[in-house]
Amino acid sequence: MKRERTEGPVSDESAKRAKTSENGPSINNGAVEQDEGGWSKVEKRKKKKKDKSERKVLTANHPRFMYCNHEIVKRNHAITIDDVRDLVLHLVADAPPPNWLRIDNPNMIQKVVTLLVPGLTPELLALPPLPTAATSNPNLPLSIPLLSSSSATVPNGTDFSTTSSAENIPFIASTFSHACPTRAPGDQTRMHSVLSSFFNGPVSGEEKKRRLTQRVQSEINKTDPTQYLLTLEQMIENDYPIPSYMADVFEKPDGWKETPQLPTSQHSSKENKWKQKIYAIDCEMCITEDGKELTRVCLIDYTSGIVIYDQLVKPSKPIIDYLTRWSGITAEALAPVTTTLSQVQEHILRLLSPPPPKPNPFSTPSSPSSPKKHSAPLHPPTPILLGHSLESDLKALKICHPLCIDTALLYHHPRGRPLKPGLAWLTKKWCGREIQMRGEGGHDPEEDARACVDLLKKKMEMGPGFGEFKVDWESIFERMGRAGSGSGKGGGGEGIRGAVVDHGNPSVMHGAKATTAIGCKTDEEVLRNLLDVLPSHQFVFGRFMELANTLGWVTPKASPDQPLPIPPPSASTDPAPSPEILSQSLSSLNTHLRALHSALPPRTALIIFSGHSDPRKMSVLNARKNTFEGLLKSGRTPEEIMKGGHGVGTNGTNGNGLEGKGDGVGLRWTMSDARDLEEAVELARRGLLFLGVKQ
Repeated sequence: MKRERTEGPVSDESAKRAKTSENGPSINNGAVEQDEGGWSKVEKRKKKKKDKSERKVLTANHPRFMYCNHEIVKRNHAITIDDVRDLVLHLVADAPPPNWLRIDNPNMIQKVVTLLVPGLTPELLALPPLPTAATSNPNLPLSIPLLSSSSATVPNGTDFSTTSSAENIPFIASTFSHACPTRAPGDQTRMHSVLSSFFNGPVSGEEKKRRLTQRVQSEINKTDPTQYLLTLEQMIENDYPIPSYMADVFEKPDGWKETPQLPTSQHSSKENKWKQKIYAIDCEMCITEDGKELTRVCLIDYTSGIVIYDQLVKPSKPIIDYLTRWSGITAEALAPVTTTLSQVQEHILRLLSPPPPKPNPFSTPSSPSSPKKHSAPLHPPTPILLGHSLESDLKALKICHPLCIDTALLYHHPRGRPLKPGLAWLTKKWCGREIQMRGEGGHDPEEDARACVDLLKKKMEMGPGFGEFKVDWESIFERMGRAGSGSGKGGGGEGIRGAVVDHGNPSVMHGAKATTAIGCKTDEEVLRNLLDVLPSHQFVFGRFMELANTLGWVTPKASPDQPLPIPPPSASTDPAPSPEILSQSLSSLNTHLRALHSALPPRTALIIFSGHSDPRKMSVLNARKNTFEGLLKSGRTPEEIMKGGHGVGTNGTNGNGLEGKGDGVGLRWTMSDARDLEEAVELARRGLLFLGVKQ
């Protein structure tokens, strides 16, 4: 991917440079051969003209990106992550072209590879600082300093600590001519998820009409609970254990059971007057030597509200942690229990597969209520199981069931998919009551099951659209699938194949709708899997995290049994890594980028973006703000909090993880801190974008 052919801002000067480079010797890779005599000026002139024409033909169909500065200056903010997403959808699907970028011959682009590389900052690339003068626009693309010929071919393993900052990542400087400032999603006090913004967007007008028609039809049958059943696709996406007769995607280990299959004809038969039952279920688990095991299960009949089964269960292995704060289970409660998991399975399966009624010995063929002659009695329909994140309960029970309603999917998270709302939040938001308020006493499974009942009743009362956010949003892979299933990009009805290669487990989050989703632990794994999926996919996304980890940008996440401590007022970001460690990380990133670029086939668009800048100061200030507001809600006065008189918990910390010192050194949050937070958020939302096409 030649630097002068990949991108550049649209301006008279850049156009002249582009024209000069096209006609100059730097583009012509071979010298023009002269005739043997060397004296025929006419023949020589004709040959030069012919060579020039051939070069024009060869480069005429080359795709190329060029920034439209005159459109960028009209914007209030920099290019957003939504803009980057829409660019990808334009290149591989059916989105309209962006107005901030000119794309020559976009239909010639065969593949799109997008990389998220947090940690790429203007300082590492020796870019000029963003202008602050009122007459300058900070959103225009920045020219990347050119490297010397020796720097452009820095061998792997070079000690970058001894080179200039412009040569930290020679691949970027030798491949791209400009870096375009970007702005991550967020508000004044928070930065929102870059991944969520990139992988989810508004649906097209045609799809919006289809969904509206579907919702209108659903409103007609809003009291039918079966319309809220999870589809097989939803069950697979959310890691449900699948019965073998639905799909061959789950191999039952020893000890697993599944609800027997009822003939479809019996479900749909008009003669089957049995009403389909719904059971709300919730389970509690403790940690044993084998991991989490069932210790309590509760089932409630949806129609009557009666508890039909509530049983403590003795795990098969010794308990390591009772998780009392969440499960409500104690050693004293389980001491006399002898009921085993297999007994619980047997009882629940009897509820989920009731036997057919015995024939009435007094009925006659002429009786209206009698079945047809020689016909067997019809089974009652298979009951529906209702729960919140029901896959966890089924895994604890080791039962596969085909008919499930999940309130974590029935209702939406305020920020849309793939995030899931919590049961306590849903119940307070839509039912107007609070649950799970027992503190250290843990959750009550009966209370949680009743909350699921109330949420389903509310949904059937108000209609399918109740409790949904961003209903006209979808994953980019859904849009790619529709675009590729026709005669457009992606080929005759097969759909556009997309792959996500990322750290963690992308298959349950942003890669859930992708053709292929691969989780990795290191950048080396990411590179290896990117190279594997590249030949068979039209769109590939990958994320390199080693640089961000080296810079200290990635913080550990809190878990239910180990919340993170809140930094004290004097807390600051960690010191920068040593030059040696940073140079090693930069060298590794440079190697990965070069290896991936070398494997790209011709006419592949390469999009690299950093997403955001250093988020640590923003995180520290937000932690302080949240702790201060939490203490205010608990009844403390600002004076008490600032003096440090807000109590000490059993671990030497208060309930929010902040050390409680009675020596007058406490927590403060002032208007100055609020302004600092807004500034830190705005700085953290800044990122960089690099665009190019490999020729």
